[in-house]
Amino acid sequence: MTTPVTIIMIEDDEGHARLIERNIRRSGVNNEIKPFSNGTEAVNYLFGADGNGMPHKGEALLILLDLNLPDMTGIDILRHVKENKVLKCAPVIVLTTTDDSQEIKRCYELGCSVYITKPVNYDSFANAIRQLGLFFSIIQVPQATP
Repeated sequence: MTTPVTIIMIEDDEGHARLIERNIRRSGVNNEIKPFSNGTEAVNYLFGADGNGMPHKGEALLILLDLNLPDMTGIDILRHVKENKVLKCAPVIVLTTTDDSQEIKRCYELGCSVYITKPVNYDSFANAIRQLGLFFSIIQVPQATP
């Protein structure tokens, strides 16, 4: 039996967050989605009071990460996740408006699994998220272990 995957959505734009969740659901994904509108709350949740990530040992997490957050950069969160012995295997999908080639390269160098630039057009964005949801339904996500 596999551990159910929890989707951690770190997205400060409330409209984008609703659109992402609605279209993931439309693709048939019913996993729990934990939304965070800023990096501080997300980091506190991911790493716990001791900052070591141990509260999530044995869980399967998939992180949807916007890079442009009001209080810290998504790059910092990505780096922190990938340097943590408990969370480093969690897939991180960067979903952002930034299409700068240097930023994309840096995210892959730090260990992001997938980098997606948010389409500006509403219908294109909704369709991209539905396709991402289909991707979620077939990928394997490891449990967090120290």
